[in-house]
Amino acid sequence: MNELTINLNPSASEPMYAQIYDYIKNDIKNGTLSCDSKLPSTRALATHLDISRSTAQMAYDQLLSEGYIDSIPCKGYFVNQMDGLYNLVASHKEKLHFEESKPEEYLYDFSARGIALDSFPFNAWRKISKNVLIDDNKELFNIGNPQGEYEFRNTICEYLHQSRGANCQPEQIIIGAGNEYLLMLINQLINQSATIAMENPTYNQAYRTFRSLERKVIPINMDKNGLSIEQLEHSNASVAYVMPSHQFPLGIIMPINRRAELLNWANKSVNRYIIEDDYDSEFRYKGKPIPALQGSDLYQKVIYLGTFSKAIAPAIRMSYMVLPHTLLEIYNRKCRFFASTVSRIDQTVVNSFIQEGYYERHLNKMRSLYKNRHDILMNELKAFENNFTIAGDNAGIHILLTAKFKTSEQELIASAKSVGIKVYPLSTHFIAGDTAQSFAATVIIGYANISNKDIVSGLRILKQAWLQ
Repeated sequence: MNELTINLNPSASEPMYAQIYDYIKNDIKNGTLSCDSKLPSTRALATHLDISRSTAQMAYDQLLSEGYIDSIPCKGYFVNQMDGLYNLVASHKEKLHFEESKPEEYLYDFSARGIALDSFPFNAWRKISKNVLIDDNKELFNIGNPQGEYEFRNTICEYLHQSRGANCQPEQIIIGAGNEYLLMLINQLINQSATIAMENPTYNQAYRTFRSLERKVIPINMDKNGLSIEQLEHSNASVAYVMPSHQFPLGIIMPINRRAELLNWANKSVNRYIIEDDYDSEFRYKGKPIPALQGSDLYQKVIYLGTFSKAIAPAIRMSYMVLPHTLLEIYNRKCRFFASTVSRIDQTVVNSFIQEGYYERHLNKMRSLYKNRHDILMNELKAFENNFTIAGDNAGIHILLTAKFKTSEQELIASAKSVGIKVYPLSTHFIAGDTAQSFAATVIIGYANISNKDIVSGLRILKQAWLQ
């Protein structure tokens, strides 16, 4: 039996029973007290440490409740088997010693994911946030409508009608924290056996989301007008996920005839639907904005997805979808118990941001900024025209470069990396490997989150690496 010589500190902020508990627990965890070791009785421990028996009993009770020790009638207290705990502690120590590999550093990163956060309207956002909270509106801290604040949904309706030609009512809109959440909701609404057709190549995050939900996904090849309707007709898909206004990553804009064919495909069966992801429709630099497919939907077949992540900031994590009335009925029946994933405060801030005209001014500023970067990029790429085909320009925040000479995608990326430039492979966006192999070596060049000066410097270094 162990004497348990514990140095108690009566003046410490931690109660003495807790000090005893910590001492014994640590001795058990580090192996000083081995399995089946007998502890002194509460009376013996109290006498040895000159404390009350109730204090000793409280420490033992806590150890008993957490499973560190066991009490055997007429025999006393014994240390329990702790092999699993030892492994857990050892594993934790190993993790503490593990160092995350640092991301590779580049002189210039032409990512298509970032946005120009330097131009975020901090002053306006700060002012609106302060005004939203200045009245001590307690109601904003309660759980709101699961679909989102009605006023905010009404504002989105007006915005979509004016800017995207979409037709909807506030009751059709559901606000969620990112497109992944909304796709998970859609998964609950469509037929459980439904197969989803996706453009190939496509947006990886959506593909991964559907696969994580154990949905069967069928890749549909693209032509110059977008997703192949002929392939779609011969597939077993009943849901088509498309980006008709600016397909990612190819940048294709689906023309009106192909849109009509897609809508006719959906109307041939009651259970067919189209998911329209309108992820960056705000940024077009030539001609008029492309209307949303949803605005042409006479059959209530289009589920429209929009987001504020590209236009305002990724950390806003605020997306929305417009459900056709047939699916809205299913949502009210099956999913209305899900609470909104976006706080009422954030919704109110963004609503005010739009209503007070800040959003429109911010979009105009960002369009001007991105167009300027786009034009500088295209000007520098003139030196590449004899050796590369340029595609996907005049909209969005990225372009594609396809080599006309014999090389591979890996070689292009490796040579760019050797001079400190990061470009991105197109092949990673294909969900059918054979199709990716049929494409010539192609890389993605983003320009939203890189300065004008760095665009020029980066492309001139890239020219030397690829063309010299």
